[in-house]
Amino acid sequence: MPEQCDPRPYDALLLLSFGGPEGPDDVVPFLENVTRGRGIPRERLKEVGQHYFLFGGVSPINAQNRELLDALREDFAENGLDLPVYWGNRNWAPYLTDTLRTMVHDGHRRIAVLATSAYASYSGCRQYRENLADALAALRAEGLEPPRVDKLRHYFNHPGFLRPMIDGVLASLAALPDRVRDGAHLAFTTHSIPTAAADTSGTPAEHTRDGAGGAYVAQHLDAARVIADAVRDRTGVDHPWRLVYQSRSGAPHIPWLEPDICDHLEAAHADGVPAVVMVPVGFVSDHMEVKYDLDTEAAAKAAELGLPVTRSATVGADPRFAAAVRDLLLERAAAERGATPQRCALGALGAGHDLCPVGCCPARSPRPAAAGADWPGPVAEARA
Repeated sequence: MPEQCDPRPYDALLLLSFGGPEGPDDVVPFLENVTRGRGIPRERLKEVGQHYFLFGGVSPINAQNRELLDALREDFAENGLDLPVYWGNRNWAPYLTDTLRTMVHDGHRRIAVLATSAYASYSGCRQYRENLADALAALRAEGLEPPRVDKLRHYFNHPGFLRPMIDGVLASLAALPDRVRDGAHLAFTTHSIPTAAADTSGTPAEHTRDGAGGAYVAQHLDAARVIADAVRDRTGVDHPWRLVYQSRSGAPHIPWLEPDICDHLEAAHADGVPAVVMVPVGFVSDHMEVKYDLDTEAAAKAAELGLPVTRSATVGADPRFAAAVRDLLLERAAAERGATPQRCALGALGAGHDLCPVGCCPARSPRPAAAGADWPGPVAEARA
């Protein structure tokens, strides 16, 4: 087998995502899964669920993951990579534990995992690893021998993730009226998280204090800068830009990353900015946070202000992103075989780490997390 197409030691890829409801009856049970252990009343969940009910109770995320699954399988086949691809979710069917059980019954023992979250944070990385640990423990409790799982590295700066977004920004600028296009600002948006969680995101060496945002903010800024620079190079226009946030939840007294996108639009309008392109740099696909918080809520705020806005596309199932996943898989496989892989990354931060170190994106209450240096299960044993 050619080295560049050799997935060994992996015998399968798992696409691991968040999940979402696929009908009105699914909304509250889905939100109960997401908020399990927080004691949130059912009536409050019904209120939160109104965002989903506006779209018939259907989150677009599952359909988009099916498209990505098809794109991955097509890319693998076209490039001679004979590796099955499975899909499991944290919070809705197909559930992660069920998918891993199927993979074990199908004979898979070494599984590479791609999470649909490109950046370092507790909720975007370690929590996925905790869910993997829970699923592996459940399989062991059933009498099955759990497989070894390895999570692929963060890909916020991989060319296959950034280049589709560069094209999306260019298309969104082109969609603006001629009179405001050159003066448009770029608002790079991502999910707000508590500043305490942001400060402890990434490796311990990347942790910060006082709301500076740790690796989470640094990685987003790096990705945004690459996109903005590429847009300038392609258009000859230097569009001012800023990283802003959306989708805040939780108690009002807890500090979260700011400014919110709607507040930013108000400030931009007050400053005389002629137009804004909203760039959902923090999201892999157009799921509910994009469809509601940007396309519905932020768009309504812009209309109220009389501020022209467009929203650029996420990478979704773009063939370049599928190729990036193949690249990440083969890169990690080569490293596991003891080779020195070529790692693709744009921007100033370089390629991320393969194995999450101890203290990486810690939780408030320590829990086992698979696919990391602190995992006491088969991964740590195999590396000892």
